[in-house]
Amino acid sequence: MPELPDIVVYVESLSRRILGRTLERLRLASPFVLRSVRPSIDTAEGKSVVGLRRLGKRIVIELENELFLVLHLMVAGRLQWKKKGAKVPGKIGLAALDFADGSLLVTEAGSKKRASLHLVQSESGLGLHDPGGVEVLEADLETFRAVLHRERHTLKRALTNPHLFSGIGNAYSDEILHRARLSPFKMSDALADEESERLYHAIRETLELWTDRLRRIAGEDFPRHVTAFREGMAVHGRYGEPCPDCGSPVQRIVYADNEANYCATCQTAGKLLADRALSRLLRKDWPRTLEALEQRRSKRE
Repeated sequence: MPELPDIVVYVESLSRRILGRTLERLRLASPFVLRSVRPSIDTAEGKSVVGLRRLGKRIVIELENELFLVLHLMVAGRLQWKKKGAKVPGKIGLAALDFADGSLLVTEAGSKKRASLHLVQSESGLGLHDPGGVEVLEADLETFRAVLHRERHTLKRALTNPHLFSGIGNAYSDEILHRARLSPFKMSDALADEESERLYHAIRETLELWTDRLRRIAGEDFPRHVTAFREGMAVHGRYGEPCPDCGSPVQRIVYADNEANYCATCQTAGKLLADRALSRLLRKDWPRTLEALEQRRSKRE
């Protein structure tokens, strides 16, 4: 799922292309992408774009007369900037927004069509799409701590909860926790003041670092190859590869539709974390430390 750095760069790139331009036509290729009925989608046509913003992981295109197009790309949704009137791709195409200088294509790979487009009227209507998470890049340390301690969750779940923190998902939460040297399964209400401060700075540093990197990668071009797996990431998507800081193999825990990637040496004092299914399967045979894991592998060889 595109997260804060990806969405910021999308918004900046779109601003250079469509801000002040008129939305001439909106073509829907999939009946499932449009999730609103009123106002009618055709009322957006002929309106000028007067602003763009990020709302959590959503892209908001503000039109004249206080109309807002709210685009949520979810996991597999992506944007492409093409020549005006470009054909919407057959299997993955969802919609196209046509402007004088080009067309914005909305696509979604995979069979699960989760990406959505809403047209809403007024700022109050837009507010209904705001999950309410705090913007950590704008919040001070005390505000961050108050939100973090509001509910009892694992740090992984807390960071990816859009009602607590805005724009952070599975990929960057892994990177943040590695930078903060904290276990993804440590409870949010168990953090010492020094640890919560470390986490606060790790969030800001990680998101700012990757936003700047993605800006440089895109340059003046429209962002391509938007992915959760980036070269240069420390742990996310790097299971089995060496941690860039200590050289230990990156570990992972798979649960539901997600996974947590971490370095046992840097984050859990060498302890291996196990998901429930794997723990129940292996029981006493589960290697609880990196040393035990290496011994087990040596015996197999």
